[in-house]
Amino acid sequence: MLEASFSDVLQTILIILLVYFAFKMLIKWFGPLILKYFLRKMGKRFEEQFRQQQGPTSQKKEGKVSIDKKPKGKRNSNKNVGEYIDYEEID
Repeated sequence: MLEASFSDVLQTILIILLVYFAFKMLIKWFGPLILKYFLRKMGKRFEEQFRQQQGPTSQKKEGKVSIDKKPKGKRNSNKNVGEYIDYEEID
């Protein structure tokens, strides 16, 4: 069985702490840059998708009105809902 000396254990703990704090500092310095990069990339992707969805309809003349979908006329009510009953509130 192997036994670890006190100096080996202390050295291992110090290496772990050093790696932890180095990683923490790197994230603090480079985290915002990485985040900006990904946000710009996502923004460009969303803008590209928006342009693809708009297509040629986005190049309409100013002041021109067009209706793509005509609203349906009368709504059909469901007669099988039940009977309406008048009631009075009692205080």
